[in-house]
Amino acid sequence: MPSSEDSFTVSHLDLVRVVERVHRRYLDLFRLDLGRLGVDDLSPSQVMMLFTIGGDELTVRDLIDRGYYLGSNASYNLKRLVETGYVDRSASERDRRSARIRLSEKGRKLCEAVRKMDESYHRLVARNAEEKRELEIAFKTLKRLENVWTSALRYGETQIV
Repeated sequence: MPSSEDSFTVSHLDLVRVVERVHRRYLDLFRLDLGRLGVDDLSPSQVMMLFTIGGDELTVRDLIDRGYYLGSNASYNLKRLVETGYVDRSASERDRRSARIRLSEKGRKLCEAVRKMDESYHRLVARNAEEKRELEIAFKTLKRLENVWTSALRYGETQIV
């Protein structure tokens, strides 16, 4: 006889609601951690943008494509990151109208501090080999959903044949 746990079906809406709540909780936690680091001039979303830039030098267009940001939102956040000294912005040598961005030393130091905090949270969630495996499965599943939903948006694949 199947248990009630076996008969539970997760809908896409259920999944999206949980992801939304997890994201919100993480941003709340992240905001507290930034305060502990003495960072009061950036939002968690702006710090995540630093991680999107990473060790690369990008155009603003590349940043928007990589991070799934809206243009005006990305422009505002990027302007803030430049003003606060976390990102260096320079004109492209080939096209002066196009800007190139990269992390400043201040931005790299903040990313390193955040990575250290993240390691402590990772240890809370993945305490043993089984939990590490479950976390990997969750990540792969979310990436697969992202790919399927991206394809559905791009190619209209919403019907199962």
